[in-house]
Amino acid sequence: MSEQRTALVTGANRGIGLEVCRQLAAAGYRVVLAARDRAKGEAAADTLRRAGDVTAAVLDVTDAAGIRALAADLERRRIHIDVLVNNAAVLVGESRAVLATTADELRTTFETNLFGVVAVSAAFVPGMVARRYGRVVNVSSKAGQLASMGTYAPAYSMSKSALNAFTVQLAAETRGRGVLVNSACPGWVRTGMGGRGAPRSVEEGADTIVWLATLPASGPTGGFFSDRRVIDW
Repeated sequence: MSEQRTALVTGANRGIGLEVCRQLAAAGYRVVLAARDRAKGEAAADTLRRAGDVTAAVLDVTDAAGIRALAADLERRRIHIDVLVNNAAVLVGESRAVLATTADELRTTFETNLFGVVAVSAAFVPGMVARRYGRVVNVSSKAGQLASMGTYAPAYSMSKSALNAFTVQLAAETRGRGVLVNSACPGWVRTGMGGRGAPRSVEEGADTIVWLATLPASGPTGGFFSDRRVIDW
């Protein structure tokens, strides 16, 4: 990079988010590791000090005031976010049938997996457009693919479909303005959410996300990717 870029990664104190922070820091990015819990965020950032420039920040993506506070704090410190990785997500009601999924489960899921992503993007993408440089990666899932969707985790799957739709909308809005927006499926990864039996490591899960976060100007926008290849919506 000709200049150091800054990346904000949400839900980053563990699992895929933490590994994305590690890989971006190792690639020379200044990384803002965002987590809901201050102590967990600081502890996670401490584990990455050797990788590079990593700073912890408190961010609950469902807290509009908290999003504004973080944006204002970074602005005061003259830290501009060039890369946004919307990684924070929840999985509730995994084993429920769609008609047994409660309204509260749907609301809880969409608050984090969609509305939170939109709110964080609204706080930081306009600055990317103004500076004519930005990379937005929405961490999605093949569970949200309409082309192959089954009965798995209805609230989660529907929220990821909606997240993919937001990716298309935001990519269209920012096209030609220096900002590339894409969705990534990390696959079934050995994390707290994925479980110990998952076939993929966090390093494998983070790879496509980091690739999209570091795209050159000629890179794609508005796509859905797995293992660095386009997949169906």
